[in-house]
Amino acid sequence: RANIIRWPRQILRPFMAWSSAHPVRCPMPPLIEIAYWATIVSVCLVLGTAGANDIRSRRIPNWTVLATALLFCAWFFVGSSVPLLSSLGAALLVFVCSFALYSFGIVGAGDSKLATAVALFAGFPHLPEFILYMSLTGGLIVLCMLLADPARIFVMMQMRGRGFLERGVPYGVAIAAGGVMLVLMPAMQKLT
Repeated sequence: RANIIRWPRQILRPFMAWSSAHPVRCPMPPLIEIAYWATIVSVCLVLGTAGANDIRSRRIPNWTVLATALLFCAWFFVGSSVPLLSSLGAALLVFVCSFALYSFGIVGAGDSKLATAVALFAGFPHLPEFILYMSLTGGLIVLCMLLADPARIFVMMQMRGRGFLERGVPYGVAIAAGGVMLVLMPAMQKLT
């Protein structure tokens, strides 16, 4: 039902005499529907690959960031509900903030680039939602890492938060999970 296009009354006025007074609805063409779902699956696979590489080597490959940005182009034409300028503005805002975090050594460059690419899918309307998903997932990752080695909690408390994890937190996983949730939530709502 959500993929039905409502035609404006001005266009339908000549045809209203032949049908009822209700606007005509036209379902999304099958090829566009297939492209929509193929894009969503591809985004999820690329983000999953970025997250898995971040866990394994604490590096996010540049090709996953580029593929995410290119998949946004396809997604924009087949299923985006966000204006292009909003998407570009949100990506710019996330880039500026994440670059500042990178400059202070808080996040890696790959995290900054991946967050910027995923922010394209969010746009300004869904940017708080993306940040919430990303933050909750990142907090859950840190909690799991602390629970895996409880002695680190005491070390962290003694050092006031410094030197708590040698390899750092794989925040690319949180960014990827936030992006997957951001893309999948509206798609799942279309199914209901």
